[in-house]
Amino acid sequence: MLTELRRLWRVPEFTGFTLAFPAILYLFLGTQKGVYQGVSAHQYVLASLATYSVVNVALFSFGVTVATERGSKIDALLRASPMRPYAPVVAKTVSALVFAVMALAVLYAVAFLVGGVRMDLDRWLSLSWHLLLGMIPFLLMGFAFGYLSSPTAAVAVVNLVFLPMSFASGIFIPITQLPDFIQRVGPYLPMYPLGRLAWNGVGLQYPDLWKSVLELAIWGAFFLALTLLALRLEDNRRFT
Repeated sequence: MLTELRRLWRVPEFTGFTLAFPAILYLFLGTQKGVYQGVSAHQYVLASLATYSVVNVALFSFGVTVATERGSKIDALLRASPMRPYAPVVAKTVSALVFAVMALAVLYAVAFLVGGVRMDLDRWLSLSWHLLLGMIPFLLMGFAFGYLSSPTAAVAVVNLVFLPMSFASGIFIPITQLPDFIQRVGPYLPMYPLGRLAWNGVGLQYPDLWKSVLELAIWGAFFLALTLLALRLEDNRRFT
């Protein structure tokens, strides 16, 4: 685990983008005044960008790094080592969670100091643990991307999926302000139920929040199946 953390930390593009970019976005989006469905714009944007932050960590720490390891044959080296097969996956998962906590801490600090966001401690903690649990399906999503895309195309593939999904899920602009077609499609995307959990954490009330939890579980099962299929295809291609 410590080796994986050090490896990620030594990649400034990943570290800087992961820790700094959501906070920079907050400087542009979170300083506007107003109220959305009874919640201040500062808090709404905080919840939105916190969602963006953990999904960003999940997709890039798994999707891009797994594809890079395939390109450099590190995965083959790990297979030949006496290391247990699940150890690298556990290390990557814990490392992703650690980086997600760090990214959230930076974002929270900017929201507190610049946006003037003030919430009770239990609300900060509730927002955080909902997001950390909710990022698990996206870790699986990143894993699937890492095996289904080539090492050179992984960054482009992740961005091609991640950025439109973020916009269509109401992360940058409330979904009620998006075109009608996007409003119909957005709720069926995997990032939207995670956003609902985050928005609920800062005060928006959703009476059917359990549906968001169920949707994330279904997406998690789907991406797990996709990951296992990708692993089998990779094994057949390289090791048989």
